Order: sequence, then C-alpha cells, then structure tokens
Amino acid sequence: MLKDLSSKTTLHNGVEMPWLGLGVYKMDDGDEVKEAVKAAINSGYRSIDTAAFYGNEEGVGAAIKEVDVPREELFITSKLWNTDHGYDETLAAFEKTLERLDLAYLDLYLIHWPLPKVDKYKATWRAFEKLYQEKKIRAIGVSNFKEEHLKELIRGSQVTPMVNQVEFHPHLSQEPLRSFCRDHNIQVEAWSPLKQGDLFDDDTLKEIAERHNKTVAQVIIRWDLQSGVVTIPKSSKAARIKENSDVFDFELSNEEMRMINHLNKDERVGPDPSLFNKQ
Repeated sequence: MLKDLSSKTTLHNGVEMPWLGLGVYKMDDGDEVKEAVKAAINSGYRSIDTAAFYGNEEGVGAAIKEVDVPREELFITSKLWNTDHGYDETLAAFEKTLERLDLAYLDLYLIHWPLPKVDKYKATWRAFEKLYQEKKIRAIGVSNFKEEHLKELIRGSQVTPMVNQVEFHPHLSQEPLRSFCRDHNIQVEAWSPLKQGDLFDDDTLKEIAERHNKTVAQVIIRWDLQSGVVTIPKSSKAARIKENSDVFDFELSNEEMRMINHLNKDERVGPDPSLFNKQ
C-alpha cells in the first residue's frame, strides 16, 4: 500500500488518489506557488491541492503547463468557497475554477465548509452530483464535514462523498469521524497534518524520530499514512517538499502508532465546522 510516492488509495468509485500530495494554502499566486508545484511534481508528487479561497489557482494551473508530466498522471483538487453555496452558484463557481486552472476537468472537487447555519450544502451537493455525472469531475467530496453533516448529506444524495478532508494531526485524531467515514467508504484526507509546526517540540515524537533517524514531520506524515489518511503537507520550499516525501523507507511499529495516538487532545487550530459560517 505504501511503497513509494506513487502509491495510491482507491476511492469508492474506483478512482485512484495518491496517498501523499502538496497543499498550497497561503502561497502567493505567482512565482511562489508555481515554483512549489513544479518542485513537487519534478520530485515525484502527483497530487496538488488548492482552493478558490487560496487565490492561487491560476499559479497552480500555470505550473502544471510548465512541467513535463501528462495531465492524466496528475491528481488536481480544488474546493468551492463559502460565498458560492447553492445550486446555480456552485455551477458558476466551478466553471471559474476550471478557467483559472486552465484545465478541462478536475480530479477532485470539495465543498470547503458545510456552513450548517446557512444550510445550503445539500443544494450545493446536487450541483456537485451534476458535474460528476457530466464527467467534469472524476471524484467529488467534502471538507470539514462532521458526522452530523455527512449523515444529513448522505440521506438525500444519489452519490456518497468519496473524500472528507478534515483537520487531522496527533492532537486531533478524529477517531469517531474516521470510523464513520470508514463505514461509508469515504476516504479521510488530512489538512494541517503538522499542526502548523506546533508538534515539532513534542518529546514523544522527537524520541520516535530519533529512533528512525527521521524528522518529527516525517514521523507525523508516516503516522497519517499508516492510519489510512491521505495527507497533503504544505511547504513552498523545494528541500522541505522533498523531505516531506521521504517517508516510504521506514515503518512505525504498532507501539509507536499507539504512542502517537495517545497524544490526542481533541484540540483544533482551525474553527469548529459546526460553528463556522463565514461567507
């Protein structure tokens, strides 16, 4: 399953998704994101995760054009922002995302946040289903959806989400949500897997890293992957991008996995999806 950077998981509709990718949150649209994406692809990455909210879809698209890798070998994800919830609004926003990326299709499109008080995510999902049925998107999913949001969405849907991208790191292991997603064949994907660097001084993680002659970041990424969670660490530096992918030549023991699991505090760096309704 986890042989090298080309290793993939198979989503419930049969589409293959790389286990490891590059996230580009907060990267400037222009040279910063272009060089990061090119560095990632040239070092073997095939999955790039952006979003309309990030404001750098054009730079991602430009980088894709400049690398010598066929489009069909890449897995490109973007996300619908909160101001575009609703059926017609979603269809229009998707076309703008494709235009900015200058692509003919997306591999994965996600609803960025559920916005439960706005309560339009079910209408939004109907538009996602239409785009999926029209083969403009190879897989559709959600981001930051808790169990109650997923239950409500699935209840009236023709297509169950293939992916749920959520905050996930050793201080927020989300086991009940991950269990629900496993039961419904929804692949969990991690954002902020390194908790914005807040875990680098943890004694347990440092001890395990020293044991394997790896960095704490590499240990966390390996823990993600062995937990069955797709992960997309963000870095704009070529050396760090390469380092983050150097996680396929060691394996954490069952005891080491348990040690990391016990670090959970149910502690977020991002907002609680049940309360977040920013538009």
